[in-house]
Amino acid sequence: MLYFDDIQPGMKRSFGRYEVTREEVLDFARKYDPQPFHLSDEAAAQTHFKRLAASGWHTCAMTMAMFVEEMKANPQASLGAAGIDELRWLKPVYPGDVLRCETEVLEVTPSRSRPEMGSVRSQMRTFNQDDVQVLSFISLGLIGRRPAG
Repeated sequence: MLYFDDIQPGMKRSFGRYEVTREEVLDFARKYDPQPFHLSDEAAAQTHFKRLAASGWHTCAMTMAMFVEEMKANPQASLGAAGIDELRWLKPVYPGDVLRCETEVLEVTPSRSRPEMGSVRSQMRTFNQDDVQVLSFISLGLIGRRPAG
């Protein structure tokens, strides 16, 4: 189990593999982001995407799915998150892409009001199969401290 006390600025991890399918892109768009370029090849062809593209929010969801799998494989004392900053969709994600993630710890701060936890600011980056960065954000995770004894 990884605790707040084990985490240092500069720590890096690479993880994940997510195959983006056309069906999932369409399903997500129908439910959550029904813009034409996420729903139709013809509409997407008329935009800068040139072809059907995943919603940026879908890219966030796929990134989160990979992160949760990483936490299952390498447990940490996660207590959730306080949010994200500087979210950027850098390049389109298309059906057929294969995504992966990298994260780097930027800052660790013990809580002044909750001594059993601390916050960890991390840079998350998502890349496609060509190592092109498609997404970036800074997360503020809440992590439990190592229990006494």
